[in-house]
Amino acid sequence: MSRLQIPKTYKQFIGGAFPRSESGRTYRVTSAEGEFVANAAQSSRKDARDAVTAARSAFAGWSGATSYNRVQVLYRIAEMLEGRRAQFIDEIRALEGVSAASAAAQVDRAIDLWVWYAGWADKYAQVLGSANPVAGPYFNLSVPEPTGVVAQIAPQGSDSLRGLVAVIAPAIVSGNTVVVIAQESAPLPAISFAEVIATSDVPGGVVNILTGSPAELGPWLASHADVDALDLTGAGSLDWVPLEEAAAETITRVVRPTDDLDGSLQKIAAFTETKTVWHTKSLI
Repeated sequence: MSRLQIPKTYKQFIGGAFPRSESGRTYRVTSAEGEFVANAAQSSRKDARDAVTAARSAFAGWSGATSYNRVQVLYRIAEMLEGRRAQFIDEIRALEGVSAASAAAQVDRAIDLWVWYAGWADKYAQVLGSANPVAGPYFNLSVPEPTGVVAQIAPQGSDSLRGLVAVIAPAIVSGNTVVVIAQESAPLPAISFAEVIATSDVPGGVVNILTGSPAELGPWLASHADVDALDLTGAGSLDWVPLEEAAAETITRVVRPTDDLDGSLQKIAAFTETKTVWHTKSLI
């Protein structure tokens, strides 16, 4: 006797919880062959606003944590991703229509990329900061600090897990909090990633994941006055110029679309602000 199939409805990840969309909407997620796989939440404007609120609330705690603490938390996520490796491979194979070897390679690259960024958490400040020469009895130090809440559009079309890691990791490693719109056609790896975050030591609200249409959600995040940076890495297939213009209205930093998903110190720097401090030298 065959069992009755129970299709799963995947939810969003906001503030450390998994709420349904306030609109009640869902959309069908299909395999590369067009077969039904699951339902996913169709995030709305209200969901985006809730995610920004959650990210703002979490910013003080996460940015105030020591860099050593962030290293330990991020490495733990890598361990948990490794433990779910087979699940991610199955999801990528089904939704992207790639071979088992290709899916496995993507998962391995995603985990390696996460570890690479985690390793910078207690080192990037030494590279991006500096002690500046001055004429006088002073110290002059430049120190990178997190920008704040970063709204992101993950790469669309392929590399659903690696692309997600490529946008989230360089932002949160320095203490920012994020609201990311997952790949619309393949959101399952993103929600599985959220389950990893939810059961790790990452405080609720540091990472918020919305599913649904980037074209619908992007304008609300780009124009949100409490968003400090807009990462359009995965927006290349969208009409992204109006998003950049909307962000300019609130003087929001913008990172333009790119196909480069490799690790880069400059991607960490893109979401930091440089604070310069003057301090007198002791005369004793």
